[in-house]
Amino acid sequence: MNKRVRLKDIAEATGVSVNTVSKALKDSSNISEPTKALIREKARESGYIGDGIAGALRSGVTKTIAVILGDISNPHFSIMIKEIEHRVRVDGYSTFILNTEENPKLEYDAIISAINKNVDGIIMCPSQQITENIVFLKKTGVPFVLIGRRFSDIETDYVVCDDRQGGFQITEHLLKMGHKNIAFFGGPEYVSSTRECLRGYQEALFAYDVLYNPSLVFELPLFMIEQSFDMNKEIFQAANCTAIFAFSDLIAWEVITSLQERGFNVPGDYSVVGFDNIQSKFPFPFPLTSVRSSKSKMSITAAEILINKMAGKKHHEEKDIYKQIIIPTDIVV
Repeated sequence: MNKRVRLKDIAEATGVSVNTVSKALKDSSNISEPTKALIREKARESGYIGDGIAGALRSGVTKTIAVILGDISNPHFSIMIKEIEHRVRVDGYSTFILNTEENPKLEYDAIISAINKNVDGIIMCPSQQITENIVFLKKTGVPFVLIGRRFSDIETDYVVCDDRQGGFQITEHLLKMGHKNIAFFGGPEYVSSTRECLRGYQEALFAYDVLYNPSLVFELPLFMIEQSFDMNKEIFQAANCTAIFAFSDLIAWEVITSLQERGFNVPGDYSVVGFDNIQSKFPFPFPLTSVRSSKSKMSITAAEILINKMAGKKHHEEKDIYKQIIIPTDIVV
């Protein structure tokens, strides 16, 4: 079995003291550049890896951030993960991802797992089926920022897109095309982004003197992997509509596929629009009109808020001043 390379081994190989090796690897100004270069090269050659656990015990900082999300198979979330990783890496942080499948029990387990790994902070898109997990997370004192969803009755830091504005804009777009019977395929009512998006949809109908018809509003599961969801049945129930506003691009594409399988033409027979504009990062060959909100800005803003919170905790600064950011939306036709 190969033994792990120690500072002592590098010291013996370079002819300097263990203390000098330690300082050189920490880029101390007390060590000459040629000596640091020699020691770094020998460390690379020998496969030396610093003892992160020991360093964390000394400093109280692990330089790790947990990102807890509901469904990492959703391209919307994968885009955000990449942007978060890029931003926190600038400040020397690494991330690890925890998937909750929109399940509050798995979400609680993810929070516990992250805290047990002594992360410095957490970025999370909450499942929102219950509030207990967020209440618990606040009590732990670990800095965290919510992304994509927010609680109206619990004070937290969050970065969300303006779902209400987006819901209004995309519904208005369909109304201007001449549609009056517009179905809304949304997520569960307990999800803040669904509620706000639906409110925008309702406000647009009211603004254009179109009667709101609750029979055209459908509640779909957020996590659809390994679930037997019959999209054909939902569309059949909405047979009187001429347009469908889907809560996400993934749902919109499922709707289009289902309609085409039943012999309908999109956009000839039905107009279908989505939300998220994930085509901004993925060159899909089939275009989709969708609500756009900068996923890069949302992710980077959340990461920067968390970095500042972690720095504030380290320096014992006031931590109950919450940053609550809403990113505006527009439409990509």
